[in-house]
Amino acid sequence: MHAKLPHLFDEATRVTAGDSRWQGHTSDDYWAFVGPFGGATAATVLRALIEHPERAGDPLSMTVNYCAPIAKGAFDLDVRLVKANRSSQHWCVELSQDGGEVATLATAVFAERRPSWSHQVAKFPDATPFEQTLPFPKIKASWANQYEFRFVEGEMRIGPPQAELASTYSKLWISDRVPRKLDMPSLMSMSDAFFGRIFHARRELVPFGTVSLTTYFHTAADELAAEDITRVLATADAKIYHRSYGDQTAELWSPNGRLLATTTQIAYFKA
Repeated sequence: MHAKLPHLFDEATRVTAGDSRWQGHTSDDYWAFVGPFGGATAATVLRALIEHPERAGDPLSMTVNYCAPIAKGAFDLDVRLVKANRSSQHWCVELSQDGGEVATLATAVFAERRPSWSHQVAKFPDATPFEQTLPFPKIKASWANQYEFRFVEGEMRIGPPQAELASTYSKLWISDRVPRKLDMPSLMSMSDAFFGRIFHARRELVPFGTVSLTTYFHTAADELAAEDITRVLATADAKIYHRSYGDQTAELWSPNGRLLATTTQIAYFKA
């Protein structure tokens, strides 16, 4: 029997440990228009933290600041445990290339998630089943073609500009195009796997890029594994675009009705 080949996502986010720095490598399979897909970069950083021998607990939150373009090729990850106590750890990760300046700066909190009172205030969105929702066509950016997007509502439509702006709200199923069981790194990556809300509003592609992304995890690794899922139902929206920057908020849900993660970001645009 032939050994099963690693999933492209695992190849793209693979890290190796060094003496003082970890190493990773960009992937052509997860490339955006001018650089690596930000979700894959964030997932690579998270994987380094999860695999770090001093790590304790599960990801609770992660903020990724994209400071400068990342060129194709290898990069270094300077991983530091800033502060730890009995229940949480605070980490800082700096991504750089060829000994140069920092291109990505990330902070993360890991925590021991102990049994407690639970109450999910948010309601699971109504949606047509995954199997009954049509997939979105492939596009030029390679990263997007590693995912399958099935829009329940708010599909991106590029066309002639209209007098009235379109809605920035979307509800969609997101899965790896080659199915892969969801784990924390892939949940992190999917939290950035949305088309820019400005594309939806203006019905056109404009220069756009995430500046800062924060994702909050509402599940522990063992709970996510027990969900045994390969896709999420997601909602995404924006509140404001002003003087070259705009926001985006999103929720990622298990098909079983559990809120897995919420995320917010600020992005640059030119329009």
